[in-house]
Amino acid sequence: MQPSNYDVWLFDLDGTLVDTEWSYTREVFDRVGDRVGHEFSDYQAEVLWHGLGGSRDVQLREWGFEPSVFWDAFHDVEDPTARAEATYLYDDAAQVADLDGPVGVVTHCAEFLTEPVMDSLDIGDWFDVVVCCDDDTGWKPDPRPIELALADLDAGPDHDGVYVGDAESDVGAARNAGLDGVHVERHDPHKRGHCVLGDHRVESFDDLFLAPRSAD
Repeated sequence: MQPSNYDVWLFDLDGTLVDTEWSYTREVFDRVGDRVGHEFSDYQAEVLWHGLGGSRDVQLREWGFEPSVFWDAFHDVEDPTARAEATYLYDDAAQVADLDGPVGVVTHCAEFLTEPVMDSLDIGDWFDVVVCCDDDTGWKPDPRPIELALADLDAGPDHDGVYVGDAESDVGAARNAGLDGVHVERHDPHKRGHCVLGDHRVESFDDLFLAPRSAD
């Protein structure tokens, strides 16, 4: 894959460009657990934080939780300053700053957390648009958040775009929006329990621009 293959680049944020120190994640789930009356294991915390099991709401229901109750507690305990201080940029993701043409972020990270994280890491000026998914914009794999980003970038119907993310929902959203999807595997695939098939699959951004097309 070469940057010249695409005229629009969109990226997921958490687990793709950035990640959070485990101590912060563990603390968040301890505090959520106190509120919902459940002690989350490390495995459950990792699966939900990174969406390793696919849809988080489906996973929560399988574990006996009402998603709205969980998410209310989750967002109540998250502190933007603490989240930003605990978040780091993947070293290989710095290459995104060198891309030409429109570049954007489409993320499930809430807006009240996304802005402080990007400010703390000083990466806001890498992107021409940032779309934070919510009940109004829709949730990946719904293509609407990506479509909103493309509209903000004035990407015409003949654009050749790509969306890069670490989750199955990212690849699905790219496909549903008519973009190529790149899956960057930041996590132990054995914990995911299944293979995510995109148009390209890489383990690092160092391979991103040289990745062969994967077979579906």
